[in-house]
Amino acid sequence: MSELGPIHAIELCQSSDLLEGGRAVPFDVCFAGDNMRAFAIRFEGHAHAYLNRCTHVAMEMDFQPDQFFDDTGRWLLCATHGAAYQPDTGDCAGGPCRGGLVKIPLSESDGKVFWHTASNLQPVEF
Repeated sequence: MSELGPIHAIELCQSSDLLEGGRAVPFDVCFAGDNMRAFAIRFEGHAHAYLNRCTHVAMEMDFQPDQFFDDTGRWLLCATHGAAYQPDTGDCAGGPCRGGLVKIPLSESDGKVFWHTASNLQPVEF
């Protein structure tokens, strides 16, 4: 339990759905009271997830649905202005970014990937 309430693990996908340097698995979250898209990727064998929001201009980053990696599979790119981010940390690696991406905690267990809630990160309620 965190200081602001319980933290929940929410099943996102099968571990096999996240291919190294491949398409992301999208999901919806409520971050700081706003509903938005997020995405999970695999890089160097580990699963990572971020809000789908460039730090340069608050807009979604994928140039094609669920495609964030550059051609080399080394960087996450914002298709609009070319900001580049490190896939394992979300840190700005170049271009017009203003800080790093908002990282969403993930875990993997029994062949499944889970994302974890926080005080400012909750599932979208329909």
